[in-house]
Amino acid sequence: MCLGAAAARGPVANDNKEIFEMMNKIVVLVAMLAVAALASAKSYSIKLFEPSVIGGTELKPGDYTLELKDEKVVIRKGKQMGEALVKVESADTKYSSTTVRYSNGDGRYHIQEIHLGGTNMKLIVNVE
Repeated sequence: MCLGAAAARGPVANDNKEIFEMMNKIVVLVAMLAVAALASAKSYSIKLFEPSVIGGTELKPGDYTLELKDEKVVIRKGKQMGEALVKVESADTKYSSTTVRYSNGDGRYHIQEIHLGGTNMKLIVNVE
């Protein structure tokens, strides 16, 4: 009778092992998705009122999406895109709206700084 009881437990033990392995795979998948979500770029809306140069690319006036990932900013609208390395600094208080500071020594508006509204982040564009 002992042999019969052990044989009866065999398939149950295998089912439990399979369930355990499946749960481990699910936990690993959820952890990987969480890390990917944290590593993704943060997006903000920005409106350019002048033709603006960033990273050597001139962007037409209009509404754009600004994506910030690590120390790189990408400003895009459809196929039009400009990107540059930035230094991210924190202000003492949150900015009430998004503003853009320019330099225009050559007659063109080069983006120098971007203050992101609703945050205390100031993006200083690296000049290469």
